[in-house]
Amino acid sequence: MRGFLQVLRGTPQHPVGPDGRMPLSDHFRELRARVVRSALVLVTVFGVALFFYDQLLDLVLDPYNNARRQLDADVQTMAYVEGATGPLMLQLKLCGVAAIVLSSPYWLSQIWGFVLPGLHRDERRWSRIFAAVAGPLFLAGVATGYYVLPKGLEVLIGFTPDQLQSLVEFGTYFSFLTRMLLVFGVAFEIPLFVILLNLAGVVSGKALGRHRPWIVIGTFVFAAVATPSTEPFSMLALALPMLLLFLVAEVVARTVDRVRARRAAAQPVWGDDEVSPI
Repeated sequence: MRGFLQVLRGTPQHPVGPDGRMPLSDHFRELRARVVRSALVLVTVFGVALFFYDQLLDLVLDPYNNARRQLDADVQTMAYVEGATGPLMLQLKLCGVAAIVLSSPYWLSQIWGFVLPGLHRDERRWSRIFAAVAGPLFLAGVATGYYVLPKGLEVLIGFTPDQLQSLVEFGTYFSFLTRMLLVFGVAFEIPLFVILLNLAGVVSGKALGRHRPWIVIGTFVFAAVATPSTEPFSMLALALPMLLLFLVAEVVARTVDRVRARRAAAQPVWGDDEVSPI
């Protein structure tokens, strides 16, 4: 028991030197401790998710059921589980995904805690800002995708001929749902990466302004490809928030460029033949 607690703590066996360096063996020891703690939290949340399996299933099936209610009575559709082991695999898969999502704040903090000591002061500051903004943006994208999905499913199932019945295998539907929510979540992160490129000096605000028409066209093309249905509602629900975020990214990039230009102008410029006072 004592050895297991030492593994969980990951305490370095060698003191950290005055230069802030740690032996490689202690780095691996800390990594092992963080992985073990994350796995224990993941297993615990998975066990809790098993008790709320019915509520999770209703949450996942809600977009499909909403689409069914909006369809005409002539369109017959139903979801099913395939195989004798299908219900068990369904429960394990659904609770596993829920455990990964719900425990993500903890295991992401463990990754952050392992990487943070190796960053410089400015890198720590910008990475904290990125972590504070990226999470809410991703959740906003997932929420938008969850709101749009019933309309997309309604259009897709609506192509079923009157002589046929639409049978939706739940495993395929769950994979489709997961991919769509992931696409919406990642799409909302793209403008944030544009700001990071500007902070790194790769992209300027003026360049974003010059290429704004192409950004608009590319955003609509991306939204049309990423959304599941052929109707314009889903595409607009993804494209319009992305364009708004791109506009915010351009404003932030121009502001950063002006601040950077003022700082550069305030610094003295030394000629090639001029002697520095240092």
